[in-house]
Amino acid sequence: MGFVIGFVLFALGITASVALHECGHMWAAQATGMKVRRYFIGFGPKVFSFRRGETEYGLKALPLGGFCDIAGMTALDEIDPEDLDRAMYRQKTWKRLVVMCGGIAMNFVLGFILIVILAVGWGLPRLDSPPANQIAVACVGADKPDGTHQSCTGEGPAQLAGMRRGDKIVAVGGTAVSNIKEIANATKDLTGPIDYTIERDGKTLHVTVDPVRVQTYPVDPKTNKPATTAVTASKIGVLQDYYDTTHYNVLTAIPGSIGFTGEMFGKTFESLAQMPTKVVNLWHAVTGGVRDADTPVSVYGASKIGGETAERGLWNVFILVLASLNFFLGAFNILPLLPLDGGHIAVVLYEKVRNMLRSRRGLEAGGPVDYMKLLPATYVVVVIGGAYMILVLVADIVNPIKLF
Repeated sequence: MGFVIGFVLFALGITASVALHECGHMWAAQATGMKVRRYFIGFGPKVFSFRRGETEYGLKALPLGGFCDIAGMTALDEIDPEDLDRAMYRQKTWKRLVVMCGGIAMNFVLGFILIVILAVGWGLPRLDSPPANQIAVACVGADKPDGTHQSCTGEGPAQLAGMRRGDKIVAVGGTAVSNIKEIANATKDLTGPIDYTIERDGKTLHVTVDPVRVQTYPVDPKTNKPATTAVTASKIGVLQDYYDTTHYNVLTAIPGSIGFTGEMFGKTFESLAQMPTKVVNLWHAVTGGVRDADTPVSVYGASKIGGETAERGLWNVFILVLASLNFFLGAFNILPLLPLDGGHIAVVLYEKVRNMLRSRRGLEAGGPVDYMKLLPATYVVVVIGGAYMILVLVADIVNPIKLF
């Protein structure tokens, strides 16, 4: 049940993100005096609509995003004579750019808000992929039957014994370990003081820790779900060094989130640049190979990840994935390719530069760009993009990314 709830909530989150993207265009157009004829959530047959002012608002049967119909988006658009002066293609360059950038900015703002929520509620994750045996220290709480952890406060046994965030545990009681799962497995059945071999600042140290015994519900590797019967295990209060241990409030979260958002922008544009190179990996996954965790995911794949994280109570991961999707959606739309927002922005900038050059030569401004001449290039982008999306969807169905 938790998976279904998470899946649906994440799908709704994606729909809301795309719908708010279109709101960014609509609000910018209305603020700059353009006429917005329609704003709908979804596609396909109309479920209902209502009119407020000069805009028709409504819902369509397939809640897969939305659209905003601004009068005169291009010179090809049919427009009533009385609305000609308000046609988008006849507006000043800065107004058209504000409208085109409004949707992109909305996704970035929404992503930032989600990051602030993440910072206040859980802290911010690390994006530099620390070693799998590098730890952060925490308090120790028993598990709940659903596999999530009960809240706890204070210092855990590891921290009391002198372990610090950034230490790398290389052995437990003389048994070599290389990741957090092996550390937990080596610890769970031991009692009394345990010798941990750690590496810190290039030095090898030994730390003796007295674990606490708590009830846990270990995940069954066959069903990937928590066991129904509790078992008692030893814990020392360490976890993989993914999350910032700084405690944020609403005010201190703002600067921390700004820095983290900057890092995410870098990662997002890096992933965007690598998209063409992922075709081989996706095809390999579809034909039975191992699915690379760094390959793109479809709406279905992202919603499946959302369902899995919600099922395990990992709402911090849920929020992070949704924020990442908003950053990616905004960055993807910057690409200077029609029919993306970036393609329309490129056309507007071309017209501006062209008219500046014509003005220097004593010529009148040229007319609007003929979008009919751009249709072949647009069709190429649509076909290639559509094929890529289908490949990603098939990979998510036959060989999905597995986080757990």
